[in-house]
Amino acid sequence: MITLTDVAAKKVAELLAEEGAQDLALRVSVKSGGCSGFSYDMYFDGDIAADDVTLTFGDVKVVVDPASAPMLEGASLDFKNSLTEQGFSISNPNAQRSCGCGKSFS
Repeated sequence: MITLTDVAAKKVAELLAEEGAQDLALRVSVKSGGCSGFSYDMYFDGDIAADDVTLTFGDVKVVVDPASAPMLEGASLDFKNSLTEQGFSISNPNAQRSCGCGKSFS
């Protein structure tokens, strides 16, 4: 299942604190679309279904729906903040190819 790097978990915790929403989870999912066939979706969610996969990284709860779970097996969510890169990125060993924007894969 997907993992969060320590840097990503810290950034998600900071964003939750800024929102004043410690009771929410980070939902990571895969949806059809994008220039390569699938794209990632991430947002804070308070509605956790009984069949969602729930993971905890420090104070951060991550949920993944059952349809997205197989496509995120072994993936890692990181956060970069440098001169050349800023934001979250997913490294996914299941992606056979990805587009130039890094947000779409197949």
